Amino acid sequence: MSLPSYLRDQWWSPASDEGAAEVRDASTGELVARVSADGADLAGALEYARTVGQASLGELTFHQRAVLLKRMAQVLTERKQELYDLSARAGATRTDAWIDVDGGIGALFTYSSKGRRELPNAQVVVDGPAESLAKDGSFLGQHIFTRLPGVAVQINAFNFPVWGLLEKFAPSFLAGMPTLAKPATPTAYVAEAMVRILVESGLLPAGSLQLVSGSVTGLFDHLRLGDLVAFTGSASTAERLRAHDSVQTGGVRFTSETDSINASVLGPDALPGTPEFDAYVKQLVVELTAKAGQKCTAIRRAIVPAAAVDDLLAAVRSRIEERVVVGDPRAEGVTMGPLASREQRAEVLRQVARLVAAGGELAIGGLDQPSVTRGDGTLGVEPEGAFVAPIVLRFADARTPEAHTVEAFGPVAAVLPYGSAAEAAQLVALGGGSLVTSAATHDPAFARELVLATAAYNGRILLLDRDDARTSTGHGSPMPHLVHGGPGRAGGGEELGGIRAVLNHMQRTAIQGSPDLLTAITGVWHEGAAAETDGPHPFRKSLATLRIGDQVQSEPRRVTLDDIETFATFTGDTFYAHMDEEAAAANPFFPGRVAHGYLLVSWAAGLFVDPAPGPVLANSGLENLRFVTPVSPGDSIRVALTAKQITPRETEDYGEVRWDARILNQKDELVASYDVLTLVAKE
Repeated sequence: MSLPSYLRDQWWSPASDEGAAEVRDASTGELVARVSADGADLAGALEYARTVGQASLGELTFHQRAVLLKRMAQVLTERKQELYDLSARAGATRTDAWIDVDGGIGALFTYSSKGRRELPNAQVVVDGPAESLAKDGSFLGQHIFTRLPGVAVQINAFNFPVWGLLEKFAPSFLAGMPTLAKPATPTAYVAEAMVRILVESGLLPAGSLQLVSGSVTGLFDHLRLGDLVAFTGSASTAERLRAHDSVQTGGVRFTSETDSINASVLGPDALPGTPEFDAYVKQLVVELTAKAGQKCTAIRRAIVPAAAVDDLLAAVRSRIEERVVVGDPRAEGVTMGPLASREQRAEVLRQVARLVAAGGELAIGGLDQPSVTRGDGTLGVEPEGAFVAPIVLRFADARTPEAHTVEAFGPVAAVLPYGSAAEAAQLVALGGGSLVTSAATHDPAFARELVLATAAYNGRILLLDRDDARTSTGHGSPMPHLVHGGPGRAGGGEELGGIRAVLNHMQRTAIQGSPDLLTAITGVWHEGAAAETDGPHPFRKSLATLRIGDQVQSEPRRVTLDDIETFATFTGDTFYAHMDEEAAAANPFFPGRVAHGYLLVSWAAGLFVDPAPGPVLANSGLENLRFVTPVSPGDSIRVALTAKQITPRETEDYGEVRWDARILNQKDELVASYDVLTLVAKE
């Protein structure tokens, strides 16, 4: 029976296995699964996502979705051993499986945390401050993000069946956009097991996640405006998909993360014996062997000072001999498994042959079947396995085109010599756009020159030195907090990137209207919108009764010269603008001695605070403070404090209230403005 798909909230399998692809154990060649989606109703699955999935996710706020992501991560954590065991059949060592499985779970945890900390407990994201479009404040402009109305089609690569799916699913789910995931055939059984765990948990809202195990031929014909495609794979496949009419003229968003001939530069100061040299060697071997080099972020080009090439090769060879044991991941002591399939092995060796034909010299490793540790612990050649030992080539001519364009997607890297920082940067750029470049250097001048010359060609740059070598997450480890994508050949997408990736699943729109209408749409009070001043003091209201626009206006308080001098003496802030009339008057910004801004903010708290115990639990911060008009002795100030935004916390008995604070003088001129943040009880 073929591996099932999960469509329209049900498991589905094709009527027969005829024509199904056979997936075999990467170490032994044993049949693991047959994969086919022949007969699947892909159009129906898309429509189910657009209707049922959109409706169920649309009922939830960002914070509610974020809480679900955390609970999903906890469920997967409890059952991750099942995924480790399956991953071994795809050639993954325990460390490789940890990168994939725990990396995917970590993405869920991260997006859950960032969603609750950085997004409102609402369904609209406000982008930046409002723009005043009329002198009297009656007409405003505001940018907002709202979720796309379609389905996120996510096409994933074979090398990370868990992380690859979850790193796309997490931001789309948080945005409120349902997912239709298509894993790569060689490891689809691992992705299917992971989805099955989520389905069994009961945490998935209806229609929020569907899985197609097998080919999705014709899928693009059913896509339309409002849908999004996130693709990971080869650049050639990406270009073919991008050329489809649904993308070219149908308005379907298409993002891709594709081939990347990533580079790692050894700085001229990183001589043998330095911490930077040692860190570079360690990192290069890790990137050669982790996932058997089957990572889109792996180092393909080691760009090294010409005088250090021999030393580097010797150090890499020694470390491989000491640390790397190739074999079946289930055998004790194995540190590097096979490639995902024999077909992938053949492709890697074909690309290595192209590099050799172009002038690359095999400095480490070779093209023959290596002797490996079998599953029973014996040593020997495993003809049905997909094993390749680490391969390092050296090029005398660092500008050989093939060194920068041919990717052997396995444990393969090329060493390229350079003579200057400018030349090293030029070699990095020859890759045509990369996901990541790293550099091992403790020289700030070299690091700055390299970064400024290469940043435009990279999605991420890692700088490795003695200060961060121990804590660095490494060249090949994308983090969900940071952008994972790259320009040019790398595809131009942003698979991760914190909240940036969430907004990738949303539409930014400029809305124009009155303060009242913008307040109603955004859930954020805008100056000029209706304010409620009757009834109890807003600090006496819990979240259950507090409303956006609830306001308190204080009585005025007069500022005297004695007040200014007392504050100066008490705080030690004797800046001349507060203490020296002549010097202050000579300042172009002040009419003479003026009150301290922080005196005014302190007084403002005294003017608006209701001191008795009540729903307000704590002041958690102050943001966006601006001093606008100086206050002279004899002036008066008053405060208008308005409930601007209310954010209940899903898992606590309190929430955050953001208050709009405006200090005005006796002429009703704005003296200062800022946001006050408080924690307020729900009841």
